[in-house]
Amino acid sequence: MRFKIQLHLKDKAQAKIPINYQYPLSAAIYKILAKGDEEYAKFLHAEGYGKGYKFFTFSDLKGSFKIRKDRMTLLKNTISLQVNFHLPEASRTFIEGLFRSEEIVIADKKSKAQFNVQSVISIENPLKDIPPNEIISVMVKPISPIVIGKKRDTGHYTFLAPDDDSFVEQLINSWRSKIAANYNDSIAVDTVLLAEIEKYRNPWRSRLVTIKADTPEETKIRGFLNFKIKLTAESRFIDLILNAGLGLYSAQGMGCLKMISRRIFENNLNEKVDSKQIKED
Repeated sequence: MRFKIQLHLKDKAQAKIPINYQYPLSAAIYKILAKGDEEYAKFLHAEGYGKGYKFFTFSDLKGSFKIRKDRMTLLKNTISLQVNFHLPEASRTFIEGLFRSEEIVIADKKSKAQFNVQSVISIENPLKDIPPNEIISVMVKPISPIVIGKKRDTGHYTFLAPDDDSFVEQLINSWRSKIAANYNDSIAVDTVLLAEIEKYRNPWRSRLVTIKADTPEETKIRGFLNFKIKLTAESRFIDLILNAGLGLYSAQGMGCLKMISRRIFENNLNEKVDSKQIKED
């Protein structure tokens, strides 16, 4: 399930946020969940869905900013973002209610900005009319950087660009891992997952993001934007990554996707039954 959340700055004198806002924003969202359901938030934060995955992600912030060094100064009092959860549809009203009239603080050691949640708009599931086991193809684009990496012997990642020969392979491996965590290993191994990169007219863009900046746990990750991906799989597996994010570090706001078109197939991948364009923002 997906929501558009609009935030209003409480104090104009505190209009600066860190350029690496992903970790404090993620922490603020967890804090709201904790108020409504302490046990659920504890489960999300500590365990994810059985294998450390936290099936939750969010988009880049939208608004007017002036960027100087590691600070973003808000030029207007309102910003927005999209927040996605992979949860049963029955919990939509519950999650929406948690965020209404809440406060979100985006802060680090250098600056602090407090926001009121001005509105929470539920975004309709673009796959709601498709049976879970139906084979579909969708075109998606990232609305936050997609982080794809190959793990080295040291346990750290080598982050890959979309034109790297291993990018699609590692993207699918990450997708399978989330399917295994949500379903089981057998389903993840046996299912067909296809991905194809499609560039925009302008080249893809790279972004370096620091998680837990200025702490002993500081981690730098690199993600990519400004390209499209054609994904083919069962509808339920497409829905999973629309909700949970594609690639690594999804719970830190990486790999949030927008679906821009779809195709539905029957029996095999050659027979097209239905196609639909999704209006882009």
